[in-house]
Amino acid sequence: MPVADEQFAGLRKGLLEFAILTFVSGRTSAYVGDILEALAPTPFATQEGTLYPLLSKLRREEFVDYQWVESGQGPPRKYYQLTDKGSGRLGELAAYWRHLTSTLESLGR
Repeated sequence: MPVADEQFAGLRKGLLEFAILTFVSGRTSAYVGDILEALAPTPFATQEGTLYPLLSKLRREEFVDYQWVESGQGPPRKYYQLTDKGSGRLGELAAYWRHLTSTLESLGR
């Protein structure tokens, strides 16, 4: 991450939940490796040590759930899906993001 981007680390961290819910919502299920790969080229690039605790939190809050799927490449894998409650949360986050964007644009006029 370039040094200039470090000043925005807190903002990105705060939006990581939104980014993960958005990614998972676009699929029937998502494996952690898929999430990490999708985030890697974005400002939301993260590591397993950050992602797993956040997914656990999202599961406790019932925004995502997972199912174990056998893998031909090793042990079973957890595949995450958005729950109905998670879809609602994603809608709330999207609406709030639009509100923030609109507010900032209005302030700039």
